Amino acid sequence: MTASCFEREDETFIVLTNHEEQYSIWPQWKAIPNGWKAVEGISGNKKSVLEYIEKSWTDMRPLSLRQWMEAQATTPVDSTAAV
Repeated sequence: MTASCFEREDETFIVLTNHEEQYSIWPQWKAIPNGWKAVEGISGNKKSVLEYIEKSWTDMRPLSLRQWMEAQATTPVDSTAAV
């Protein structure tokens, strides 16, 4: 049985991000999927790119959720509104 390219230790990976600022690793030789872009200058073995993601992706919430939560926090509550 052949191992997936994601399981190979001798593979070179790049780091991808999407519009929600979520991260993924990707084999360097594969075409980047639609909706994702490579993080410039980041490539290496699986361990090194995963270490980069661990240090960089400190908030796992999608960007849209973070923005929504921030908007909710800055919106004044109308205490006269009927419940």
